[in-house]
Amino acid sequence: MHIPFLDLRSQNLQYKEEFEKSFESFLDSGWYILGEQVRSFENELAAYIGVKYAIGVGNGLDALTLIFRAYIEMGRLNKGDEVIVPANTYIATVLSITENGLVPVFVEPDINTYNLNPKTVEESITPKTKAVLNVHLYGLVSRIEDLQATCKKHKLLLIEDNAQAIGASHKGTKTGAMGDAAGFSFYPGKNLGALGDGGAVTTNDKQLADVIRTIANYGSEQKYYNKYKGVNSRLDELQAGFLSIKLKKLDEENLSRQRIAERYCSEIKNKHIILPSYEHTQANVWHLFVIRCEHREQLIEYLNHKGIGTMCHYPVPPHKQEAYCEYNKYELPITEKIHLEILSIPMYPLLDEEQVSYIIESINQFEL
Repeated sequence: MHIPFLDLRSQNLQYKEEFEKSFESFLDSGWYILGEQVRSFENELAAYIGVKYAIGVGNGLDALTLIFRAYIEMGRLNKGDEVIVPANTYIATVLSITENGLVPVFVEPDINTYNLNPKTVEESITPKTKAVLNVHLYGLVSRIEDLQATCKKHKLLLIEDNAQAIGASHKGTKTGAMGDAAGFSFYPGKNLGALGDGGAVTTNDKQLADVIRTIANYGSEQKYYNKYKGVNSRLDELQAGFLSIKLKKLDEENLSRQRIAERYCSEIKNKHIILPSYEHTQANVWHLFVIRCEHREQLIEYLNHKGIGTMCHYPVPPHKQEAYCEYNKYELPITEKIHLEILSIPMYPLLDEEQVSYIIESINQFEL
């Protein structure tokens, strides 16, 4: 049996007829940038997340970068301010901070959940700390109530990196509506993936939404009149149409992910494998299913021989990247241990029961 790590072709082919109709509508409209399809998707996304405003942008990195840039323009942040960020995130999270002249403060995660440890966050706050950038990593909801309380106590902005967790929720509130603002990615492999790049920001703050929308459009509120030294980061009209179609089935597809995750968590039983820990009170959406193994390379080779695709998310943490050489001497043992051991196994809605059973059986048979 051959099971790819991800099968985007099959996932998107199920929407082929609707995509073709959407493309025809797009083509016939004669309006290809910031048209009706973008406006419609923004409204649908805001309603789905449960916020007042959604702004479509070019990609997930831009979404986070624009949030910080807007807060600087609004006077809520200043260059040199510190932003607490999980040390084990994807580098884009950190890039959004440093791109704005802000200072990332790398905080060790909870080794069981891979998300921010509120206790460690509290211990890392200094007079220069002005924001916490929380990542719902792998589609698992962070301990958000503790983080909200900490931010309120210290008057910090709480920003969500929701690139991997769209549709996740806790006590009736969706991720993306749990802080002051949130950034989304619609990279093709995400739970809500476009057929190209795309991103969005959600917030209940009208001023923030207006400033982000303006900065993302060359800094212009009115054509040829520029309020800010802006950028060009706009969700593509064509991708917005595709995303509107897929948004309608997002909950159904996330439910499929949850069912697969339940089987993995209950049926994978191998002393060499550490399964993810999560709280049952939270509706996680399992963008990735990440296990840990001290003998990762042997496990990868074994699963490859079995025809099962895998991927490492992520082999090198941001503070050990050449791009952030100024942080290379930092010692973050929990983060470094995680990045040496993690391995993502197949997790997507179209996996059938036979394939899931084969993956579980193969992992259970892994021996050194």
